[in-house]
Amino acid sequence: KRAAELREELLFKQPEGTHIGDCPICMIPLSIEPEKSTILSCCGKVICHGCDIAIAGKNSSCPFCRHPTPTREESEKHKIQRIEANDPNALAYLGAVEYTKGNFSTAFEYLTKAAGLGDMEAHYRLAILYCCGQGVGEDKEKEMRHLEEAAIGGNPRARHELGCHEWENGMMERAAKHLIIAAKQGEKNSMKFLIELFKGGCIDKEDLAATLRAHQAAVEATKSPQREKAAEFYRMLNQLGLRQ
Repeated sequence: KRAAELREELLFKQPEGTHIGDCPICMIPLSIEPEKSTILSCCGKVICHGCDIAIAGKNSSCPFCRHPTPTREESEKHKIQRIEANDPNALAYLGAVEYTKGNFSTAFEYLTKAAGLGDMEAHYRLAILYCCGQGVGEDKEKEMRHLEEAAIGGNPRARHELGCHEWENGMMERAAKHLIIAAKQGEKNSMKFLIELFKGGCIDKEDLAATLRAHQAAVEATKSPQREKAAEFYRMLNQLGLRQ
């Protein structure tokens, strides 16, 4: 019984930040939206788009390992090396890439290794595979286990999914707890769900207001002029059809 109680305490503890952490260059929290970050193929560091573009405009080498900017062929070679070195960032990244290609079995292999090395994004994506039976047999118990591990590790998207599961099961108090934690980490969909819970009388006005303030602070903390310039640059590439 005590073990279950400790697990509950751990599960519903508000993380200090997210599983992604800060950009190691500008030291500003990374966005919880994966498409706003870049993984450096040479050393596996994850940096924000703002710093990525700034580096490209000033240097021809990596600020961490000092390796010259790789060609596309070199980049692919580096990815293989990072995989062979059991780099969890690289394993999780390639797992996500294989998933988008529909190569679910390969994605499962990479993500399982990454999760075993403590990568919280990999835990979250494994939960999706177990939920949908993609690349592995459908298993709701394992889906929930991976969601919980990811949520405890600071993954707000996994936390949001736990809230949705509790909502569907009619456990509104538990759902609200999960969604409040995720919203305070900057998860926008959780904030929307909490407004609906407030309308249904499941949370009070004070809790909603406090969560909204924390949510806005978390979102603002990930912004910077450099990142705004990067976002505008990528919007332009998208409009021109030049972004890969």
